[in-house]
Amino acid sequence: MPMEANKRLLIVQYAGDYRETFKQVRENGIETYHAQKYVIDSISNISQEIEEAILMCCQTTEKYNTLLQPGIRAVGAAVDPFEQSQEICQIIAELNPTHLVVHSPIPAILSWAIKKRVKTMALLADSFLQRGLRNRIKNSLLAAKLNNPYIEWVANHGVNSCLSLQNIGVNPNKIIPWDWPHFKTPNEFTPKTLPSTDVWNLVYIGAVVPSKGVGEIFEALAILREQNITTKLHIAGKGDIDYFINKSQQLGIQDNINFLGLVPHNEVIDLMRQAHLVIVPSWHEYPEGLPLTIYEALCARTPIVASDHPMFKRNLEDGISAVIFPARDSKMLANSIHKLISNPELYYSLSFASLKSWKQLQLPVKWAKLIYTWLNNSQHDRNWLYEHNLTSGQYKY
Repeated sequence: MPMEANKRLLIVQYAGDYRETFKQVRENGIETYHAQKYVIDSISNISQEIEEAILMCCQTTEKYNTLLQPGIRAVGAAVDPFEQSQEICQIIAELNPTHLVVHSPIPAILSWAIKKRVKTMALLADSFLQRGLRNRIKNSLLAAKLNNPYIEWVANHGVNSCLSLQNIGVNPNKIIPWDWPHFKTPNEFTPKTLPSTDVWNLVYIGAVVPSKGVGEIFEALAILREQNITTKLHIAGKGDIDYFINKSQQLGIQDNINFLGLVPHNEVIDLMRQAHLVIVPSWHEYPEGLPLTIYEALCARTPIVASDHPMFKRNLEDGISAVIFPARDSKMLANSIHKLISNPELYYSLSFASLKSWKQLQLPVKWAKLIYTWLNNSQHDRNWLYEHNLTSGQYKY
């Protein structure tokens, strides 16, 4: 049954630049982040069945409203939606969506959608921790919005992140775990054995900010240096680079750090494959869903050292799929690194188990299928969504 052609789909993302992404993907196939080509191709297909699909980023360096091709528009709002709620809602109102997908839990946008009775899906990659009175109040207010009938579905990246939504009071019957498609698998690589080397190459990929645990990696490298263990940390990502350059100098490890900037996504798994370890040290406070870094490290079969972030539980098991250390504890991070690089049996077993660990992370609901099914809204589509919700019995937790 064909989709109703008068639908106007607006997908709102907190940051990024869909105009630039579209240009890069179409002109040379370059992806800065995972699944960008998949998003562009999927939205192109959807746009052929509706009036218009609009990709909007809130925090952009300039305002723009560009028709990318017939049926697809990119919008840059150039506002902070948490601080400039009236401005972002005005921009959304002018775009006149009939269907709204919100990629970040922005209260003002959810409130606008409820007030204007616009069919909405929250499609998130966030965790919601109940630490402290302020967080509990904030989460309670968010859950009330997400439970409103006009927020028809609340999807989150990975089962653990969906459980965190349930824990703050979101109705589990409307929660759907989702994932990106993964085009590379661990089957493409052989398990790794512990090498003999004078320099241990570590890789960190993600936002270069304190709450992602980057500072603890630096402190751990300084501890390892005192133990006569030489390391080289390759950092792929953008963020507080000057701050961390200064920190590396203060610790005397500036020669052990290699800032790569943003690395094209097609080079990420190769970068991990070449490294001896992948470090995923996020603080509990950082709102992780399930980092793609974990999928990619498992795909590369490079052993992982990860923090005990709540969203990693059941996805990573200490001594089975990773070595786990207490978040924000640089001494224990150093111990975990040392444990792996001095234990050939553990190193090989983690690499060997990465295929099974990767398979256990795979989910049936993918981003584009979720949006298309929700938009199409036939009885079959509605049944499919219900059959994949958190209470469907499909997910182990």
